[in-house]
Amino acid sequence: MEISKWKQNLEREREEKDRFFLEHPQSPLSFRERSEFKGLAYFPPNPDYLFELELHEHREKKTIKIAYTKGNEQEFLRWGEFRFKINGQEQILQAYKGSPIEETLFVPFKDGTSGKETYGAGRYIDLDPDTDKTIDGKWILDFNKAYNPWCVYSEAYTCPFVPPENWLKVPIYAGEKNYPPKKTQEE
Repeated sequence: MEISKWKQNLEREREEKDRFFLEHPQSPLSFRERSEFKGLAYFPPNPDYLFELELHEHREKKTIKIAYTKGNEQEFLRWGEFRFKINGQEQILQAYKGSPIEETLFVPFKDGTSGKETYGAGRYIDLDPDTDKTIDGKWILDFNKAYNPWCVYSEAYTCPFVPPENWLKVPIYAGEKNYPPKKTQEE
C-alpha cells in the first residue's frame, strides 16, 4: 500500500466523519454542540500503527458476555486474535463477532493513552472483509482508524466496554483522541 495514498484516504475519511457529525440528522451531537463543533481531534496519521496481519482464528469460538455502559450485556464470539509488535513488544488483540454469519470483525481496545489523550473506556476498530482484507487473506489492522464509541458524544447511546483481554499496556498514538478536545492555553 502506498503511504501517501493511504494518508490521503485517511484524511478524507476523517473529513467525511466531521461533516457527518456536523450536518447529518443521525449525528450523535446535539444541535447546540454542532454549533460549536470544529471537528474531531486525531493523532497525526502514522504508518507505524498500520499492520497487515493474519487472523489466528480460534478453533472453538467461545461466547463471552460484554457489559455495556448502561448496565446491559451482549454476547460476542471470540472469533480470533491478531498478534503483532509495537515498540518491539508482543501484543495480542481479540477480534469478536456478534454472530457466526456476521462478516465484520469488532476489535475494541484500551491502551496506554486511555483516560489521558483518548477516551478512558477505550476505542474501537471495525474490520470489513471488503475493505480491510488483502488479496492474500491478511487483515489490515489500522489503529489510525480507531474511533470513540458514540456514548462519548451522547448519553442517548450505550456502548460495550473493552474486555480486559484487550487492554494493551503500550500507548497507541493513533486514531481518534478524546472528545471534547482539551482546551489549549490560548483558547
